[in-house]
Amino acid sequence: MGTAPAFASVTEAIEAARAALGYLAAADPTALAAQTQADCLRGLEQTDAIATAARAGFLAAFTVGKGYSADADYSVRAWLMHKTGVTRGAAAHHTAWSGRAATHPRVLAALAAGEISESYGRAICPWTDKLPEKYRDESDELLVAAAAAGLGLADLSALVAEMYERARPDLPDEDPDRPLEDRSVRLETTFQGAGVLTGDLTPECAAVVGAVLEALSAPVGAEDDRTREQRYHDALQEAMRRLVAAGLLPERAGQPVKVWAHISLADLLKLDGSSALQEEWTARVRAAWAAHRAAASETGGDGGAWLDGDAAAAIACDAAMAPIVTGDVDAGAPIRTWSGSAWNWTGTAAMSTPTPTRAPAASRASPARTPPPPGRRSSGPSSARPWTCSPARAGWRASCAAGSSAPGSAGRACRWTSGTARPSRPGSATR
Repeated sequence: MGTAPAFASVTEAIEAARAALGYLAAADPTALAAQTQADCLRGLEQTDAIATAARAGFLAAFTVGKGYSADADYSVRAWLMHKTGVTRGAAAHHTAWSGRAATHPRVLAALAAGEISESYGRAICPWTDKLPEKYRDESDELLVAAAAAGLGLADLSALVAEMYERARPDLPDEDPDRPLEDRSVRLETTFQGAGVLTGDLTPECAAVVGAVLEALSAPVGAEDDRTREQRYHDALQEAMRRLVAAGLLPERAGQPVKVWAHISLADLLKLDGSSALQEEWTARVRAAWAAHRAAASETGGDGGAWLDGDAAAAIACDAAMAPIVTGDVDAGAPIRTWSGSAWNWTGTAAMSTPTPTRAPAASRASPARTPPPPGRRSSGPSSARPWTCSPARAGWRASCAAGSSAPGSAGRACRWTSGTARPSRPGSATR
């Protein structure tokens, strides 16, 4: 490393560093020789190590002086997130290095000189943290020198293990439960449902997980171009799928564990065999349509015609379409009633003859409440007249909406159930 240039202030130095990196970012690497490209990559790695040491020193002083409080932030990590635009993980990474500035000065000095990379320094610090404090500085010096001489991580870890064994007499008796206390696994979901899995595994758990991943991640033929990490990901998914399918998981609320995935009808229709799925759904809907058509012939219906097939296509070609989502009532499901300010659970929707007209006075009265279903909370009694969610003839337009006052007079039927609704029918067409 050459002699550091003199600057009038740290602000001037920051501007010069930004200008230098901007020059490199704007350069065309393809126009440079391979040796020049390699020199730039090595120099950028050294620059990253130096920047890590500089940030750690400034951040440590900023933390001690509570400079973050001037911006009304409660911690330096929060200040980094709000004022420098980094993520929570990046802020934690930066604050960890600021803490190492006091406990590992040899490592920070090596970073500042560009002798080791930031990733090697990050590996060395946790290793020497396990040694007695009186040996830590000397051990850091030895490991930094070995890393600068070209020793790899495997050789460095073996050297640390030897140091640890020699320092064992000076170490307190180890707690046999310590590995269990430090164990952890964290699964976080990110954009579009993707997950980030991190954790600290005990040796036993790591051995079992490693054996399972190795067994299920073997390449599938010569055309399998997945990386090792991708094959491990697929192996983890396959292991979890097999575990669920085998029925070995404890039941939840008396039901087998299920993995739910929401797939749109448009995507389902793109799958192989979707035509059979569509034909099955069409046959079921046509059967329901026939039942409604027969019932309408006896009761007069609501004035609309129940059409399907060619008749439906003929009337829909030039009709004014009004899409209306409808569904049949689950007669065994609890009824949800709207009291003007909250939903109440008030019994079941069992009724032999649904009616599309206004509910009778007897049904408009609030029935005796039954205990709410598991996982639901009753809102308690209310003095407001309830909107009774009585069953209505399929296809009749509901006049009230969830969470709002319904138009019209009190007692108008609105179909709200907690059970799983049958497949929705297509919208009606009028001309």
